[in-house]
Amino acid sequence: MKFVDYVTITVRSGKGGPGSVSLRRAKYEPKGGPDGGDGGDGGSVRLVADAHLYTLLDHRYNRHHFAESGHSGSSNNKKGKDGQDIQLKVPVGTVIRDTDTDEVIGELLVAGEELVLAKGGRGGKGNTFFKTSTNQTPRHAQPGEPAQERNITLELKLLADVGLVGFPNAGKSTLVSSLSAARPKIADYPFTTLEPSLGVVGMEDFKSFVIADIPGIIEGASEGKGLGLQFLKHIERNAVLLFMIPSTSEDPAGEYATLLAELEAFNPDMLNKPRLVGLSKIDLLPPDEQADWVADVRQSLPADVPMRAFSSVARTGLDELRHVLWEYVQAAHAFDETSGS
Repeated sequence: MKFVDYVTITVRSGKGGPGSVSLRRAKYEPKGGPDGGDGGDGGSVRLVADAHLYTLLDHRYNRHHFAESGHSGSSNNKKGKDGQDIQLKVPVGTVIRDTDTDEVIGELLVAGEELVLAKGGRGGKGNTFFKTSTNQTPRHAQPGEPAQERNITLELKLLADVGLVGFPNAGKSTLVSSLSAARPKIADYPFTTLEPSLGVVGMEDFKSFVIADIPGIIEGASEGKGLGLQFLKHIERNAVLLFMIPSTSEDPAGEYATLLAELEAFNPDMLNKPRLVGLSKIDLLPPDEQADWVADVRQSLPADVPMRAFSSVARTGLDELRHVLWEYVQAAHAFDETSGS
């Protein structure tokens, strides 16, 4: 399935049906009163978050959504039929903007959550509604309310517990495939990952957390270089960040500083997220050099940043990393609950 995280659509609600102007005509009742029914309400266009969707692909090829208008009222006080609503399903984590004003209309962060994009017009009142003691036979009715039409931009920001941050070929895809059942594309050349992917990491007692593989970031990503800018927004929603630095790096401290700078340039709030450093591909070093390399990296990085060395291919250190990430995820969610964010 192709990953699509940005699309613009046009939505239009249905017009309200007009009320009816009708005077009752019955045998032995030459002066029957008004019996015009109300018009039906127009259909609305609404979004609903679906936990089983992970892309906005369906909306790329179907960009116009027009709800049905309400039907006219009729005699005998019959109300017109309401127009049918349109319900559009989007992934959890979708941000909705008014395309013309760039105003954020809302976000769908919980499965089943709904948002009305265009509310259907109310049906007009029939002439029965306007009957009074001084006007026994009103000969007018209301037209239905007009439809609402607007251009909407849908933007998906992945909701994952752990986001992987690193340069191309840092081993992010291999780690996701090793910790979960996800199978992202893996190869030994830059930008293998061209779109984000999610993996579910299982824990004891049927618990789990979600890890996101984000395309590699390069220096200048926050300014539009490489693929990073397009996907930096997905990191905004991650609870915990794992910075990936491979053993093949010639300057681990420099890589870490560059990644931090790109996140800060894109959104300074991302530096407030809990973060760890993962030293990947440790198996590429001779066994007798691994401990010294890890110690050297430890000396070059800030002392308050936790660090774990591992090999996704040799599967060494993965279990420890998995449990450390789980502890950080739980702590981050507990903090969000207590802070009300």
